[in-house]
Amino acid sequence: MNFSTLSTLFDWHLAIRALPNVLLGLPMSIFLTVISFSIAMVVGVLLTLARLSKYRLLSGFARAYVSFLRGVPLLVMLFVVYFGFGADALPAAIIAFTLGCSAFVSEVFRSAFLGVEKVQIESAFSLGMSYSKAIRYVILPQAFRIAIPALGNIVIDLFKGTSLAAMITVSEMFMQAKIIAGANQDYMTLYILIAIIYWACCEVISIGQNLLEDHLTYA
Repeated sequence: MNFSTLSTLFDWHLAIRALPNVLLGLPMSIFLTVISFSIAMVVGVLLTLARLSKYRLLSGFARAYVSFLRGVPLLVMLFVVYFGFGADALPAAIIAFTLGCSAFVSEVFRSAFLGVEKVQIESAFSLGMSYSKAIRYVILPQAFRIAIPALGNIVIDLFKGTSLAAMITVSEMFMQAKIIAGANQDYMTLYILIAIIYWACCEVISIGQNLLEDHLTYA
């Protein structure tokens, strides 16, 4: 591939001009990621506790929830919430991302909970802690430390998945890129540009994950 062929695929001048406008959608992408992941963390932990519960009805519900939502494509879930239930675009995106993300968070925490040494749990109960206090002060902090690498991957996948919100007109980065690409009739340049931006953002998330791991390792 020579330079002239490359220049037809990627217009540097258009990319530089378009960059500020594409980045206007970054706050929305970050917002969708943060709010959806935050809610999914709460729901995921509750699902984990339900899954590990001795009550069959509760554990059965959690198992079915996780199995179903892990198997449904995020785009399908997004369309079901948006078109099926008639929700507004932004709430529909948050609900769909939260539902999908919570299933994976639950599986991560279930594995992490099981990774906590039983002697730690037994020690907590021997000290007179209630079940809820043992979960809050002993099991959950250790499980969180174990789960960080997997949770970091979920955040990255969720951040990339926010691009699907463009399909229901949420004005995030990919939506901005599509608008500019259509106006200039140069989709390849904008798609390459948005790919680079997503890659850079995911690298920042990975760095943050590594710093958090180091902090908790030496804390």
